[in-house]
Order: sequence, then C-alpha cells, then structure tokens
Amino acid sequence: KQWYQRRVREKYQAKLAALFPTLNITVASKADDKYPICGASSICAKVCRDRCMSEWVFPEKGYDITESGCGYPSDPKTKKWLVDNIDKVFGFPQFVRFSWSTAEKIIDKHCVQVTWDDAEEDEENIPKINSFFKRVKKQTEIPRHRFYHEQGLSSLTEI
Repeated sequence: KQWYQRRVREKYQAKLAALFPTLNITVASKADDKYPICGASSICAKVCRDRCMSEWVFPEKGYDITESGCGYPSDPKTKKWLVDNIDKVFGFPQFVRFSWSTAEKIIDKHCVQVTWDDAEEDEENIPKINSFFKRVKKQTEIPRHRFYHEQGLSSLTEI
C-alpha cells in the first residue's frame, strides 16, 4: 500500500509512518504535480469542495457565496469576497478558515481593534483575536463542525 501526501513539511513523513507502519508513505511538496494519483485526488477534492460551496447555506444571515471565487486564499475574487463579507467586530462567518494568513491579514486590516479597559496586563501580553483561531500544538478532542456529522464524514483511523 502506498500513501502520498502534499503540502506538508517533509518531517511529517516520520509521524505518518509511525501512525501507519504498514504503508509506504511519500511526503513531497508539489506531490500533485509529481505523482498522478495525488493529482487525481487533488482534482476530486476540488470538485467536492466546489459542490459543497455551491450548495452551502449560511447559518448566519445576509451572506451570498455566488461571488466567492474558487476558495483559494491567493484568488483575487476570494480575497474580495472576504473583504466584502467581513464583520468589523465578529470577523467572518463560520464558512471561512480564520487560520488562513489571508483571513488573518484581512482581520488585522479591516476589523475594529479591541482594547479591554479592565486588562491589568501590559498591552504586549494581550492576545490578538486571531490567536483564538489558531491550532495549538497539543490538541484536545474538539467537536467537529456540524457539516461533517450531517454528511456522515469521519476521520480516517486505519487503511
């Protein structure tokens, strides 16, 4: 059995190999260009994401996905949608990955800067709002978004 992984650091290969010792794992940048199977899975993922985006119904009111672009953070249409659909206090609807550096920069530029009057610490020690949306090194079990439950999706634990 073979597993190809793209867009992660090569050191991740050892971690995956430890988790799945029966697989021959290849981690490489641009793997979707180098390995046909990885390119095919990339196309499948894009088709699935496009379908999810086209059928998405926002639980928050007043958002329209039709002009959101391809969904990649480097896409000018996607960036425009992000800027046009940001709430200056609450940020983005849950549809947006707050952890994207693109989203982070837009929040920094377009959202209201919050200063807490009761903060006793120096301003240097006050976390930015973006810090609450970043992954932490030690993950505890976090409930997955309802989309995964509604679609019957679960994490892969063995192959």
